[in-house]
Amino acid sequence: MKEQLIKIERALISVSDKTSIVNLSKELMLYGVEIISTGGTASLLRDSNISVVEVSDITGFPEIMDGRVKTLHPKIHGGLLAVRDDQNHLNDMEKYQIPKIDLLITNLYPFEESIKRNLKPNEILNNIDVGGPTMIRAAAKNFQYSTVIVDKEDYSELIKEIRKNSGATSLKFRNKLAEIAFARCSAYDAAISDWMARKLNLETRRRFIIWGEIEKKLRYGENPHQASSLYAYPEDGFSIPKLQKHQGKDLSYNNINDLDQAYKLAINLSFLEKSVAVIVKHLNPCGVAVKEKLSDAYREAYFSDKTSSFGGVVALNEKIDGETALEITKIFIEAVIAPGLTEDAKEIFSKKKNVRVLTANFQPEGN
Repeated sequence: MKEQLIKIERALISVSDKTSIVNLSKELMLYGVEIISTGGTASLLRDSNISVVEVSDITGFPEIMDGRVKTLHPKIHGGLLAVRDDQNHLNDMEKYQIPKIDLLITNLYPFEESIKRNLKPNEILNNIDVGGPTMIRAAAKNFQYSTVIVDKEDYSELIKEIRKNSGATSLKFRNKLAEIAFARCSAYDAAISDWMARKLNLETRRRFIIWGEIEKKLRYGENPHQASSLYAYPEDGFSIPKLQKHQGKDLSYNNINDLDQAYKLAINLSFLEKSVAVIVKHLNPCGVAVKEKLSDAYREAYFSDKTSSFGGVVALNEKIDGETALEITKIFIEAVIAPGLTEDAKEIFSKKKNVRVLTANFQPEGN
């Protein structure tokens, strides 16, 4: 892509999470950027000696319905969507006095957080953003001319970009941010749909959407020549990023897949109310046993296929005691996962520093 630098002359800033927004706004002021804002964001910026134009001054229409309607207006969306080299668009902007908006900085009402806080349904509904996603989609669609920021993690990148280009942004930079913006809107809508489906106890949904946020880039995928990254699904229950790691190297792509399979199998057998041991290697269960005693369960699982167990991962549905830990460390095991481990077990595993030892919540799904 060519640089196609666009000078930022006017920015619309409206954020729920106001972290670092004052510092960013001050940086924009250094380049003579006019700042349009709304509600609490405008008040914060004004209190920080930053000159602000209210959205209502642009639209000629006040915020109504407790702030539900404030940016849904042609003068805002026209400013975000206008194609700057289309004469018809320019004519409309002049005719209807629509100011161009070169930069949109917004983050959405904290819907996901409201679910985690277990708010009442009406309070959760009030945290469904409408104006924010609409503006984001408009600016992202028009990335040839508009820059859109939806994550505070990108504030520093924006500052680097405008410093590098004397207050302008490149097409490549705008395109990258547009992709992030559309993905954010998709994840946001998916979270809303998921909440509603759970609230309705729907067993079958017409559309099921999987989404996640990146946790880290892995060294490689299933094979060394393949790229891979770890994403966290923002729901309760088993999630590799939520595990507590007590020792060992970073988890690999294959470790993660094997741990996921072993954990789920151990959980599914826990209804038997006995000790469960599962050994998985390369996504294949090579040993599964259910016994009265945890160490016996592990031994039975191991003797199911001693050869394949070497280099596998182990999942146990009970706290690991010293006897079980001693049995596990007799061979090379990549990783062990359980609800907990005793001090004796910790001591035994500490002598095998490369073994990844993890704990997690072993409650069955739905509990």
